[in-house]
Amino acid sequence: MSEKTQPKISDAKKPTSTPKTPQEAWQRLRDGNERFIAGETLHPHQDAQRRKDLEHVQKPFAVIFGCSDSRLAAEIIFDLGLGDAFVIRTAGQVIDNAVLGTLEYAIDVLGTPLIMVLGHDSCGAVTATKNAVDSGELPRGFQRDLVERITPSVLESKRKGLNTLSDMVVEHTKQTASRMLDQSRSIAAAVSKGDAAVIGVFYHLDAGKAELVYGHGPWFPERS
Repeated sequence: MSEKTQPKISDAKKPTSTPKTPQEAWQRLRDGNERFIAGETLHPHQDAQRRKDLEHVQKPFAVIFGCSDSRLAAEIIFDLGLGDAFVIRTAGQVIDNAVLGTLEYAIDVLGTPLIMVLGHDSCGAVTATKNAVDSGELPRGFQRDLVERITPSVLESKRKGLNTLSDMVVEHTKQTASRMLDQSRSIAAAVSKGDAAVIGVFYHLDAGKAELVYGHGPWFPERS
């Protein structure tokens, strides 16, 4: 089938309004992930009019702080478009002052209602940390800093008797989400007031499924 004869996606099916609450934001992300899994993506907000609308202002409905892994492209796996998500990525979703400042900008300035910490199976950074903990040998250079920041999560996972790599990624996702609340007064205040929520999500590379593993705030989404 040529491009000229391919059916055009109905504009009526594409999301129009911007989610205003954490609940609405998570539902929009979950809906997009379900479309991605089913191979029914809508590719919303990717046209010329959307570019024009966003020329002078942005109002993303979610902050997605995820791993830099090339298989974890947030806009694709949640079927998003321009201006929908404020995306931050580091190897192993390692949090530092620059990340916290970026997250606070999204909450304080942009008024974004949802922060998602996004981990995934087969994570290279967590694998390196697990290997370092098991062998006692740390990597060289700045990779060592990544490993040192992930090590508490790996040790906590082992303490709980959860020894698979996926267990450790889930634990690290939870601890990262919890840590940003402990370290940032702005984020903690927004969550306390109900203006925002922080969730942790584990992404299954093979199935394409985004699984909720952590939530904090007056609103807490169903785990489904």
